[in-house]
Amino acid sequence: MSETEQQTLPEAAPVTAEPATPATAEPTVPVAPAGPTTPVVPVEPVVPPAPTTSLRSRRVLGAVARWTAAVLVCGGLGAGTAAGITSMERTDVPGLATASDGRWDYPKLGLPALPEGSPRPFTPGNEGEIHHADLRALVLPAPAGATVDPKADGGWVSVERFLSLYPKERRGLLREAVADSALRHVAGRAWTMPDGTKSAVYLLRFKSVGFSESFKDDVLNVGAADTLPLDGVNGVESDSLGTGVRVDGTALYTVAELAPYGPEQTRWAYIQAGDTLALVVQSRKGGAADVPFRQTFTLQNQLLG
Repeated sequence: MSETEQQTLPEAAPVTAEPATPATAEPTVPVAPAGPTTPVVPVEPVVPPAPTTSLRSRRVLGAVARWTAAVLVCGGLGAGTAAGITSMERTDVPGLATASDGRWDYPKLGLPALPEGSPRPFTPGNEGEIHHADLRALVLPAPAGATVDPKADGGWVSVERFLSLYPKERRGLLREAVADSALRHVAGRAWTMPDGTKSAVYLLRFKSVGFSESFKDDVLNVGAADTLPLDGVNGVESDSLGTGVRVDGTALYTVAELAPYGPEQTRWAYIQAGDTLALVVQSRKGGAADVPFRQTFTLQNQLLG
């Protein structure tokens, strides 16, 4: 028996003159001297109090609690940081920025609304492949950072402005061809980028696809070896940059100025889209870059398709 248990148990009762009761392992309740025999009721064993936690134990438990809280906090911060990085754009994370590939930042594009009951140009019932939408709404907008020419900002432009793109000695014949071609409208936009690249887009709408194709093939000789060059261009060659660009109902022809060229190189593309013929031109000192040129004529092609 431990010292604690000895302090907890009650002392034994004093011996009386009556015969002594034999000692038992557990204390019993005294019995009455008379009457029938009373059964012996055992006393519930005394449970020792729980040992008191020492100061050293409390310190250990406190340290464990603090370390657990620290681990949880660090885990939460780590998860938050990971979630933040995965939700960021790649170029927003320091060290993961990707260099620009040269594309320009064009506005989000969408096809303009059609007059009620009018079909799209390449749908059944539209045999003339007519663009019934406002032609000015089909001109590609200028990209971010561009300085737009106020005389060609997506509105109607004169035939003379369009003809000024070609050599002076050819403009007379071109003017006559335009008069015979059933040309209805010319819309255009021109702009200059910070790197000096000059761009222009012109849309020519004819009465039907037949007139548009005739002007392309018989007047401008688009796609032929003797394609009519633009003003200031001495020689031309077919440009393969348009390979792989496909828009249903349209045809794309890309042309580049032959080297050696002057202080700047000129590249242009024709897009045959039903009743509309588009001309996309870019020039830049030292050479017109591939990426923005391809991006520009591709987007204009999609708008016309």
